[in-house]
Amino acid sequence: MTKTTWVAGFRSAVLSPHEGIQIQPSRGFHDQTLRQVLHLDGGGTAVRVLLDNEYGKEPLVIGAARLAVSAGGSAVDPATDTELRFDGATQVTIPVGGRVHSDPVDLAVHAGTDLALTVYLPGDTGLATYSHTPSQNAYVASGNAVSAAFDDAEEAAGRYYVAGVDVLAPEGTAIAVAFGDSWFEGVGTSIGTNQRFPNQLNRRLDRGWVVNQGIGGNRLLTDEVGLRGLARFDRDVLAVPGATHVLFHFGLNDLGLPGMSGEPPATAEDLIAGFTALAARARSAGLTTIGMTMGPYAGTIYPGIDSPEGRVIRRLVNDWIRTTAVFDAVVDVAAAVQDPDAPDFIRPDLDSGDHLHLNDSGARVMADAVDLAYLRL
Repeated sequence: MTKTTWVAGFRSAVLSPHEGIQIQPSRGFHDQTLRQVLHLDGGGTAVRVLLDNEYGKEPLVIGAARLAVSAGGSAVDPATDTELRFDGATQVTIPVGGRVHSDPVDLAVHAGTDLALTVYLPGDTGLATYSHTPSQNAYVASGNAVSAAFDDAEEAAGRYYVAGVDVLAPEGTAIAVAFGDSWFEGVGTSIGTNQRFPNQLNRRLDRGWVVNQGIGGNRLLTDEVGLRGLARFDRDVLAVPGATHVLFHFGLNDLGLPGMSGEPPATAEDLIAGFTALAARARSAGLTTIGMTMGPYAGTIYPGIDSPEGRVIRRLVNDWIRTTAVFDAVVDVAAAVQDPDAPDFIRPDLDSGDHLHLNDSGARVMADAVDLAYLRL
């Protein structure tokens, strides 16, 4: 009999609703039911859900919860609709700062399965722990509607209280963690279509898979939109069950976001030191490290982000990433997606329109730039 173990089948890095510049603000819930579509990166014979109240100001009461295979939009496949329990109970209270796994559900799933998680939130939640740019809308209904159709549900552009889904997979299944910023999370790609870089890379893999721990706006060196990469590494990489590899894409926000408040960008020396520290921590944990050059962002529509100084620093750090021995392997994202006639700019046909993020085709080109031998999944 094949031995099995719990590994990450889906991950969502979360942030506080009270911190930093946020593209999509958080919200609260009261006597409402929340249904969210979770796209699995890999499959197994059973699943369990990881719920998160890390940044809540009050204990979070889950009055009821169900899990099903999504039937598209807010609909579920009734044949798979299953009540979730927590240590055998149908309700659970997640303490401030806490995370809770559901009990396992016997449900065979595969890479690409969309699950629909439905939770009833009876009390006043306050602003939710959330992912602000998940490229997937949630659905909100009034009252306890965990077993109801969501035909007239409100759509919400965020993901709330979900940190992940684990799957029961063969022992030795390899898991790569895409750890970084919006170029991993999927900002700029089509909502609800799973065209993010990790999704497109997963379509190239025949075993093992990549889970997405990108946060749009996240910085390597400074807490602002979520904890800085150096501070969230343990939670979002080392704590991922089954993690064997880690891909890094950071730095754009360290260069660009300071300009929005008139501050200078991070220095090349500080960024290099940050990458070096992350790679050393990953290697000491036995993970294979894959560095990725920073993509271009010149001419972005967001005021203050593009600067001559930032462009120079990006080139310097990218040259270091290409030649350093700090990483086990390197993917030259910048070379893959830049305009060959103006390398500080995204190639026009790969640009989402804001000159900072890739569109669906750009995310595919980025994924195609990865040599699968690096992953050895």
